[in-house]
Amino acid sequence: MSKLRLFCGAIAMLALGTSSHVAQAQETLKIAAGQRGNWDTTIAEVGQRGGIFKKHGLSLEILYTQGGGETQQAVISGSVEIGVATGIMGVLSAYSKGAPVRIIGAETTGAADLFWYVPASSPIKSLKDTEGKTIAYSTNGSSTHGIVTAFMKQYDLKAKPTATGGPAPTLTQVMSNQIDVGWSAPPFGLQQLDEGKIRIIASGNDAAIFKGQTVRLLITNVQTLQTRKPVIDRFMKAYRESIDWLYSSDPVALKTYADFVGIPVATAKRTRDDFFPKAAVDPDKVVGLDTIVQDAVALKYTAMPLTKEQLAELIQIPPRQ
Repeated sequence: MSKLRLFCGAIAMLALGTSSHVAQAQETLKIAAGQRGNWDTTIAEVGQRGGIFKKHGLSLEILYTQGGGETQQAVISGSVEIGVATGIMGVLSAYSKGAPVRIIGAETTGAADLFWYVPASSPIKSLKDTEGKTIAYSTNGSSTHGIVTAFMKQYDLKAKPTATGGPAPTLTQVMSNQIDVGWSAPPFGLQQLDEGKIRIIASGNDAAIFKGQTVRLLITNVQTLQTRKPVIDRFMKAYRESIDWLYSSDPVALKTYADFVGIPVATAKRTRDDFFPKAAVDPDKVVGLDTIVQDAVALKYTAMPLTKEQLAELIQIPPRQ
């Protein structure tokens, strides 16, 4: 009997040790992501809810911000370790001024998901009708800020760019006549469009310099990259797996997203299929980089184009494994 007790005790200790090892293997990463509920900014959230990050020994603490500018500042200050959906022009600007920021992945390429709208009763029919009017973007340094800046230059607009935060507060400001032209991204605004309450007057792709180019990024700070690179590598591996799951035939993936945002699965599917082809959220390559660095100068985000050596230091995307 005593041998049996010893054997059972040994098994219990082994199980406890294994459990303890698994628990210790779970490392926490603090994430800041712009615009809670947008399809692209929710990839890590859905992956975590689906158990993908846990499988890679990661537990994510996700803070949602009002836009890429807030997200970028949280990363630069070190209050979070990874930023999701920061505007590429804002990142180039920050780096050129010495900020300790590094790119670990593309987040969105192309800008067809972003749109600018007016109330159905508005006399504004196009961007050219916005002289003296307010036109919204989320926060300074965000992708919407970059696109509005490009609109101003491309169409020689005399509008007043105005920071309004996320899609929900922006909609409130537009419908209460505080802002003339609002911005949004699916799934936000789809219901109002279907009900005929708002009209789209421009999409992100109407800014020629952003069409087909990477507009938002995944970033970290220098200290995190230096001290926790294996953890960053695991994050990117889990992030890629999360994308594969969201675009698979598994209905649980779409339902997980829909439940998180509080929308019907049909709306979630429409958001993915109509606005976010899988290639748009491929994190492995910053597309159109040669043009982007020139545009950053033209739009006055950087004083001069970043050199190849600077870009090599700035962009450190972990390779697929």
